[in-house]
Amino acid sequence: MANSTLGLENQLYDYLLSISLREPDILQQLREETAKHPMGMMQIAPEQGQFMEMLVQLMGATKTLEIGVFTGYSSLCVALALPSNGKIVACDVSEGYTAIARRYWAAAGVAHKIALHLGPAIHTLDKLIAEGQTGTFDFAFIDADQENYEGYFERSLQLVRNGGLIVIDNVLWSGRVADPQVQDQSTLALRSFNDKLRNDPRVTLSVVPIADGLTLALKRRWATMMEPQNN
Repeated sequence: MANSTLGLENQLYDYLLSISLREPDILQQLREETAKHPMGMMQIAPEQGQFMEMLVQLMGATKTLEIGVFTGYSSLCVALALPSNGKIVACDVSEGYTAIARRYWAAAGVAHKIALHLGPAIHTLDKLIAEGQTGTFDFAFIDADQENYEGYFERSLQLVRNGGLIVIDNVLWSGRVADPQVQDQSTLALRSFNDKLRNDPRVTLSVVPIADGLTLALKRRWATMMEPQNN
């Protein structure tokens, strides 16, 4: 996990932010409050949030999915970028973390755009599919437990439209994925996921070394004709 871009020494990172970051006060307040949280390292970097805002705007997205909310910085970034009729379906298991998110969503005037589902995200995604919401989302962001990344991805791929974008966080995992001596479950799961996605013909792929590594997977327009991979 990293709440700033990996590999940049402090002076250069500060310069990057000074020439590019346009962070509204409400986002800065949330970021600063979360930094004091015992699990504050789970928050995304501000330059990553701004990058996601641009992606959502470039796509003209109106309906998005978020798997892993924490204190709500990423969902607030996306909600602020969405048009007035935009909607986010947000999945998390923590009432405590998301209580902070709810407070900031309300303060920013975007709470009406966000439908929070508390419970295992796999169950929420399966329910969305069962309800007939396949192919109705423009954008999905996955930032949750790495052991379930493959399951989240497969379901997100069903839920996003052809030409929709799935963004996956923490794929460089502070460099641990590149160290063969690191063998914990989360790292092994990420390595396996990264390897499988590298050869997945259903998506156009790019890994961007922003924050802790961000995979962009664009669903190809003929992807629905292909069989899903094992999940």
